[in-house]
Amino acid sequence: MKELKGKKVAILATNGFEESELFGPKEALEKSGAEVHIISPETGKITAWKHGEWSRKADVNKALAEAEVADYDALMLPGGVINPDKLRRDPKAIKFVHDFAVSGKPVAAICHGPQLLIDAEVVKGKIVTSFFSIKKDLQNAGANWVDQEVVIDENLITSRKPEDIEAFNEKLIEQIANKKHK
Repeated sequence: MKELKGKKVAILATNGFEESELFGPKEALEKSGAEVHIISPETGKITAWKHGEWSRKADVNKALAEAEVADYDALMLPGGVINPDKLRRDPKAIKFVHDFAVSGKPVAAICHGPQLLIDAEVVKGKIVTSFFSIKKDLQNAGANWVDQEVVIDENLITSRKPEDIEAFNEKLIEQIANKKHK
């Protein structure tokens, strides 16, 4: 694995994030040396969703209203059905995702997470993947959807489901380690 010492990664999430899709990448990033902040419209703690039940809690490190793209080297968007649906209704969340994507810094989204990329209007002409149920949404937004474990198109990294997390983490870490930011 690549060394991410000195790199800062933002994870944008709210209540209802898929447990494995936040904690798996967070732990992999931290093991690689990155400083990881959970950013949310909420403060305090947010609660995961796992197998149709509320689950573990995660500490919010920074309120979305205080987060700046310039402070981070990459953005990770976990899925879950509830999490992206709630975040895509928040103009600040959509602006944060959009600004990250146009900055050229890595933006990684797994499962239903790419729904935020749709609302941020950054998927047109891009090759992406996601959970199969949002395939048509991505295609309607102008993306070229493919059924692959993990897909990289410029600075966008997308993946399909929890079973793909290991490959997703590997590519996310690789992209952060290799990315030369402006």
